[in-house]
Amino acid sequence: MPKFAANLSMMFNEVDFLDRFDAAAKAGFKGVEFLFPYDYPPEVIAEKLEKNKLTLALFNLPPGDWAKGERGFAALPGRQQAFMAAVETAIPYARATKCKTIHAMAGLWPEGRDKIEALPTYIDNLRWAADRLAREGITAIIEPINTRDIPGYYLNTTAQAMPIIEAVDRPNLRLQLDLYHVQIMRGDLAPTIRELAGLYPHIQIAGTPGRHEPDIGEINYPFLFDLLDEIGYDGWIGCEYRPKGDTVAGLGWAKTYGIG
Repeated sequence: MPKFAANLSMMFNEVDFLDRFDAAAKAGFKGVEFLFPYDYPPEVIAEKLEKNKLTLALFNLPPGDWAKGERGFAALPGRQQAFMAAVETAIPYARATKCKTIHAMAGLWPEGRDKIEALPTYIDNLRWAADRLAREGITAIIEPINTRDIPGYYLNTTAQAMPIIEAVDRPNLRLQLDLYHVQIMRGDLAPTIRELAGLYPHIQIAGTPGRHEPDIGEINYPFLFDLLDEIGYDGWIGCEYRPKGDTVAGLGWAKTYGIG
């Protein structure tokens, strides 16, 4: 049986962020994820999780100035100190919330510049982060993001990500498999799920096109959920989608799984 985590950055936007924990639990979710918790003290986030008996499945390292277009530092030469500081900022949140998985965003890369130039920095940063987070019992993950949602993002495909993970060579650096992004960049979701089985500790979903509920669009998610059960995947499935209307009204797809 799949276990779903509500993405509180995208879902339940009918209420303020701190009220979304209550809303997710009331809807039947046992886990949550979000992009960034840094507007609130770690203890406040931890209290909301404990009150609602929710597991925090995932959050991201600080990305820099999001409003000015920054999307992380991990692959950016010259931003190593900013990346290390982001890791240190995230650790107290992971400790307080007992979160064991953190996403390290790669950052934006100039168009026309060879991505090979970034590899030494990216590999060194991820190796450092994995070693630092290993002391906390935390897994770092990297996520390929499609070229439409974040134009210029450095990491776009699983084919690009896997050699980097292999080069870093740390057991707690792994792949975040977002099936929405994979569908846009590659398709072939079922073979990809099988091919990379055991290499991804966290999955995310959304309908495509549109990034709405997973029962809207071209992806047959019930088939993929059955496949994930078949191969023994027991990690969280993050619902990182923008509801087309009211969040709860759009949870019809999840009733089979005890949510909504």
